[in-house]
Amino acid sequence: MKTSQGPALCHWRKRLERFCPGATALSPVETAPMPPPTTPEPLAHCAAWLDAYFRKPDTLGTLPRPPLHHPIFQQESFTSRVLRSLQERMPFGEVLSYRQLAGLAGSPRASRAVGNAMRRNPVPILIPCHRVICSSGAVGHYSGGHGVKEWLLAHEGRPAGDTGGPRAAGRDGVCVEESVRQLL
Repeated sequence: MKTSQGPALCHWRKRLERFCPGATALSPVETAPMPPPTTPEPLAHCAAWLDAYFRKPDTLGTLPRPPLHHPIFQQESFTSRVLRSLQERMPFGEVLSYRQLAGLAGSPRASRAVGNAMRRNPVPILIPCHRVICSSGAVGHYSGGHGVKEWLLAHEGRPAGDTGGPRAAGRDGVCVEESVRQLL
């Protein structure tokens, strides 16, 4: 698709349609140099939730979570169970270990598989994988980088070094996520 805005806009419109069906039902890019006057409901809902997360986190409890239309959530799999468990059961400001999340997803011995599922998270803020930490209490890695994970935890009231929650070390005293990364 050729547009006056270039190929980058086309790329993001395709991604938006994939994750938020109906979002590109707006006027075609070629005939709409100005933004459309209305925003599709799924996109507006998501924007309102993200705005509340970053600017008014105390209001999150009053907002429903945005619906997720990514293909990973349209099928029943361990990854979708892990991500849904995390989204539905992890409140703002709390953390849990990979082992604990594996238990919530119905497979208590699958902490390494939880690490793999977290890598497939298509919407990291909406599915709060930054709230999953190592059994040792270490912050662990994050797709957005270690600094971003620490900032998100601090934003939620958990400053770096104060992860609370799980303290028991993994099998070898090593962070589960680090072990998964070494295997890959």
